[in-house]
Amino acid sequence: MTSKATTTQEYLENLPDDRQKPMNDLRDVVLKNLPIGFEEGMLYGMLGYYVPKDMYAPGYHVGKEWTPLPFINIASQKNYIALYHSGIYAQPELMEWFKSEFPKHSKYKLDMGKSCVRFKKVDAIPLELIGELCRKMTAREWIEIYEGVIKK
Repeated sequence: MTSKATTTQEYLENLPDDRQKPMNDLRDVVLKNLPIGFEEGMLYGMLGYYVPKDMYAPGYHVGKEWTPLPFINIASQKNYIALYHSGIYAQPELMEWFKSEFPKHSKYKLDMGKSCVRFKKVDAIPLELIGELCRKMTAREWIEIYEGVIKK
């Protein structure tokens, strides 16, 4: 589900009551742990954390209009809260680290797609692990990885 909200505050205010606290907690963890260089805003109808144009002018290669280089998105979907982490998709070592650490932080089974982690138990999101994941890659490192993948 994508939102028509134009600001992060509007997005959060329009969430159902049962999603307000988990989404705010997840947002707080992302903001507190992302390295300097990433910005927060609305991206693809979700809360987005991306490399801004002043740091990476080319932006994301998909689409007709300029889009900042996405890194993390979080969203309240119909049946779960989702964390989309592009670095996990692009860096197999990071994916393996996350998969091995997840059981140490959650009693629930990991529900994951290529870059999407789905939390169906919205009050049991492993925030400490998400914070650690956010600290694993700087904006400059993400740009290098992205360029390495896109230029192949």
